[in-house]
Amino acid sequence: MAEQLHGLADDRALLGRTSTAERVSDILRGRIAEGFFPPGTRLSEDSIGGALGVSRNTLREAFRLLTHERLLVHELNRGVFVRVLTVEDVEDIYRTRRLVECAVVRGLGEPPYSLEALGAVVEEGQRAAREGDWKAVGTANIHFHRELVALAGSARTDELMRSVFAELRLAFHVVDDPKRLHEPYLARNRQIQQALQAGDREAAEKLLAVYLDDSLERVVDVYRRRVGEGDALS
Repeated sequence: MAEQLHGLADDRALLGRTSTAERVSDILRGRIAEGFFPPGTRLSEDSIGGALGVSRNTLREAFRLLTHERLLVHELNRGVFVRVLTVEDVEDIYRTRRLVECAVVRGLGEPPYSLEALGAVVEEGQRAAREGDWKAVGTANIHFHRELVALAGSARTDELMRSVFAELRLAFHVVDDPKRLHEPYLARNRQIQQALQAGDREAAEKLLAVYLDDSLERVVDVYRRRVGEGDALS
């Protein structure tokens, strides 16, 4: 916890004079998405409030917002915890991803597309793989899909998927072999990028749909090996 709190103290400067519960929730959401607070972690009001320099009321409101987004849970007489997903949660996350991400690609319109950010995160993933940092590869994969969604140019879609991708990070935390999970998708990210560079959004959508189906199967298989279907991880 000390390391995570040190990171939060670094984020304190981001709050500035316009500190709000929404801004605090943005910071905590980002920290959860990047894996600093794994599923099941109890979030201390005193420690986190002190690290960020915010009031108890502000922090509680931020917790409430993230609970509404299904990233946190409040347990009576125990406190606030980072949520542990169920198999059904994972299936619903991927159902939402398939609906939104494939629709974004399908609706891109005529090429060329602005793919600089997408290309940058493809390289980010390749670089992390060369360094053997498979957690960072998983983060790069999430960034790839975030940039894919951003091609729609829709703030509403970006906001919708922001919490979905944060929940996805919670799912990745139960994977006992992150290399096996993430490595195959490095080449597939590149294939989707190349299809879009060629202006072939139909091919890109087909690649993406199969990609998401395969990823869902892999992640759900981990959950079903760790727990019975429908049971929460402990």
